[in-house]
Amino acid sequence: MEEYSKNGRKLRPRKTSGAASAHRTEGPAYSTSRDFNRERSPREFSSDRPQRSGYQGSDRPHTGSRQGFDKPHGYQSQGHKPYGDRPQGGHSQRSFSGNGSRQGGFSSGAPRKGKPGRKPYGKKPEFSKASQEGIDRMISRRPQVSDSGRYSDNDHVPAPFREEVRLNKFIANSGVCSRREADTLIQAGVVTVNGEVVTELGTKVNVYKDDVRFNGERLRGEEKVYLVMNKPKGYVTTASDPHAEKTVMDLLKGCQYRVFPVGRLDKNTTGVLMFTNDGEIAERLTHPSYDKKKIYQVSLDKPLSEEDYSKILAGVTLTDGEVAADELEYIDPEDHRKLGIEIHSGKNRIVRRIFESLGYDVKALDRVYFAGLTKKGLKKGEWRQLSEGEVNILKMGAYV
Repeated sequence: MEEYSKNGRKLRPRKTSGAASAHRTEGPAYSTSRDFNRERSPREFSSDRPQRSGYQGSDRPHTGSRQGFDKPHGYQSQGHKPYGDRPQGGHSQRSFSGNGSRQGGFSSGAPRKGKPGRKPYGKKPEFSKASQEGIDRMISRRPQVSDSGRYSDNDHVPAPFREEVRLNKFIANSGVCSRREADTLIQAGVVTVNGEVVTELGTKVNVYKDDVRFNGERLRGEEKVYLVMNKPKGYVTTASDPHAEKTVMDLLKGCQYRVFPVGRLDKNTTGVLMFTNDGEIAERLTHPSYDKKKIYQVSLDKPLSEEDYSKILAGVTLTDGEVAADELEYIDPEDHRKLGIEIHSGKNRIVRRIFESLGYDVKALDRVYFAGLTKKGLKKGEWRQLSEGEVNILKMGAYV
């Protein structure tokens, strides 16, 4: 039965599939498949409605042949990407927001963020597990202050200690001023010892017995403090530097004592660093004449050759003289870029300069041992105070 619209125009039969078309129109049944390349009879494209110029079986105009049926499956008009351009056999290149939700369009190749609970992507550590085990074996052959756990703080460990010191040193240790300024105070007659004014420079006093006063106020020798830190990368080893962004003193938050670093580690070197306000012990640990041992864990840009290995042990010539390593080891048997080096020289940047003189670039340098001190139990940037037993061991000079 023919249908007409409200304005009297005859309506075209609806295109349906299968047997359902038999109930709605007497025309042919149109298939919903997209097999456009098969031959079709003219009857499939015709209708009872008269054809007008420029139209072929449709209300949409065409400029030539029925191009829509001649295009392969998946074709889209100009300006649209064909389906075939999408990546095959894998994930589509869609971008992801910070919370993991998808965003429309194709991404520029940015990586997806990891799933919750997964370790974040980051730089691999310079030292592998194997190299860490190798450097630990190297340290274990040296005596360690941290191994003195058999001594408690109450144990009596004999230690050389000077009961008598120069008066200017006693005043300086009390935190009043420097030694040079203390000499000026002594000459000014404002310092008394056991009630008597002392103006002679070089006078010695007993730390335990003598009553030393400045302007009538009794002075007590400043309490000696000894700290050890695991220095992180990026901090300058100095007590004060107006040009440095970060210094090791910034890490001593919570320390109420006035201390200074013993020796130096350059900005990019990590590891054991000691602090104290005891100038005597600091000099003993840093002066070249005492030959205090230091062990470094080194990561190079390329494997160290056997020839250069022998040269470092025999001695290399630098601008300020010849220097040789006391010990040198490949701490990772499968990676000869990882080494452990023991040296007693206190020259500036000595380890880096040794390898650079032979054409190697030091990628990472970590001091793991210094005069018996290690960073055991300390994370990067952490510090702790040495116990009395550990301090006594240091003062005895048992660990070179």
